[in-house]
Amino acid sequence: MTKWTKDRIIADAHENNVHFIRLMFTDIRGTIKNVEIPLTQLEKALENNMTFDGSSIEGFVRIEESDMYLIPDYDSWMIFNWDVPSDGGRIACLICDVDTTKREPFLGDPRGNLRRVLDKMEALGFSSFNLGPEPEFFLLKLDEDGRPTMDLNDDGGYFDFAPTDLGENCRRDIVLELERLDFEIEASHHEVAPGQHEIDWKYNDAIRACDKIQLFKLIVKTVARRHNLYATFMPKPIYGESGSGMHFNVSLFDKEGKNAFFDESTPDQLSKDAHYFIGGLIKHASAYTAICNPLVNSYKRLVEGYEAPVYIAWSERNRSPLIRIPSSRGNSTRIELRSVDPSANPYLALAVILQAGLDGIENKIEPPMPIDRNIYTMTPEERMAEGVFDLPSSLSEAIAEFEASPIMRDALGPHISGNFIAEKTMEFESYKKQVTQWELNKYLMMY
Repeated sequence: MTKWTKDRIIADAHENNVHFIRLMFTDIRGTIKNVEIPLTQLEKALENNMTFDGSSIEGFVRIEESDMYLIPDYDSWMIFNWDVPSDGGRIACLICDVDTTKREPFLGDPRGNLRRVLDKMEALGFSSFNLGPEPEFFLLKLDEDGRPTMDLNDDGGYFDFAPTDLGENCRRDIVLELERLDFEIEASHHEVAPGQHEIDWKYNDAIRACDKIQLFKLIVKTVARRHNLYATFMPKPIYGESGSGMHFNVSLFDKEGKNAFFDESTPDQLSKDAHYFIGGLIKHASAYTAICNPLVNSYKRLVEGYEAPVYIAWSERNRSPLIRIPSSRGNSTRIELRSVDPSANPYLALAVILQAGLDGIENKIEPPMPIDRNIYTMTPEERMAEGVFDLPSSLSEAIAEFEASPIMRDALGPHISGNFIAEKTMEFESYKKQVTQWELNKYLMMY
């Protein structure tokens, strides 16, 4: 991977006819924002002197303390292969952290907040935390005005291909764009529901992995438009079909570069730290659900019957629990958290997941026994006997669990936690006041 410097970035921009640069950052909701600058301002940006109005960004700062500095991450430099203006000039991007006017990390910056939790990890003797995500999305047709419809692009199923999977060409073009931007693609396929797709790529360290999730969403939506389609990462857009998840495969490495979750001397080849990390994930599952599943709609996915996790348990062999341990061992040993959905802010989601696991390691939290049965077929009494509890079933319940957890609130810090709770509480209150089509269909003629 190229190690970029200020001079190399400027030279590369000139050599590749770059006219505009997007200085990109992510707000608390997980939405990508950007300040676009002409090439003449690139040197100023690379010297950390580019400001923007933070009061205009949801959940950032009040109007009387609005100025923020964008701090580009040089190693995020990349040149896009689309949006070429008529004069042939190209567009590049730099992913940025956000600083205050005092030149201190802004506590409301999700990317900077993840760095803070990674510092805690390093203080405990670990060197890196890696993430391999598995994001899913739907492709929908556009109407004559270019607005998304609820008409699916295909009626394919799991691992289907053309002509049943009419999204195959779009998905292939997405992969080509990703590979041009140094994504190492591992798999691309049609998912269970009609119109649903998944693309997986090789894991990266925590910050870079979250950067790539944000870039992935941007690329998927951009390429879909070229095919006259709309890509949505909404967790459950279609009633009666599987929702879209974004499983997080995580692994922890020690200072010697060894996978801290692997121990070949144990029966399951999982280390004590792996078990403790699982213990932390189990203990704090209800509290981090609001961050990993942040929409009212997220809880339409977390229901029985569609392979999404509903119960707090773990297993090596079956896919019904919240946590699964894939069979790979050695440096590929990892923990798969199956509840995360693609509407989650990846920086915030990974921060609470890491904090939960580190709490497990610090306090030697033993996980319950693994559940190797299909939990969906167990009775409530059987689940209770096995110590298997439910995930929150609504955004309101999840917010309450998050608010009641000092450890999870600390994972985001008071600024982000406070703004997240306030915004999501308002979101749920607004949802409660709606009269849905289901209610009209069910009750209007009956009463």
